[in-house]
Amino acid sequence: QVQLVESGGGLVQAGGSLRLSCAASGRTFSSYAMGWFRQAPGKEREFVAAISWSGGRTYYTDSVKGRFTISRDNAKNTGYLQMNSLKPEDTAVYYCAASTLYGSNLYGAPAYGYWGQGTQVTVSS
Repeated sequence: QVQLVESGGGLVQAGGSLRLSCAASGRTFSSYAMGWFRQAPGKEREFVAAISWSGGRTYYTDSVKGRFTISRDNAKNTGYLQMNSLKPEDTAVYYCAASTLYGSNLYGAPAYGYWGQGTQVTVSS
């Protein structure tokens, strides 16, 4: 079992940047792929980005490509989501999650067995 705790959310103006962190504890973090999802009020949770256990492969939803970067530091048991050029439509609660699966499976929430509690990101116009 792995426990996940997100941090780094906050209020930022459109065009600004934030870096989210996901600290993992419990079982070996490097054994899991990691993903970021978000959920805006009244909307379903949606995939944002994912990274393989080694960090060698990354996956993004189209709306964040070129603006967001997912990364991980297995030595620190921490994953990151660097968010640049933020837009008001990026406003949501952001969740990190861990999965034992790989590849295209990582686009779907059912692939993830472990979730953090979420961190709020608000982008003002």
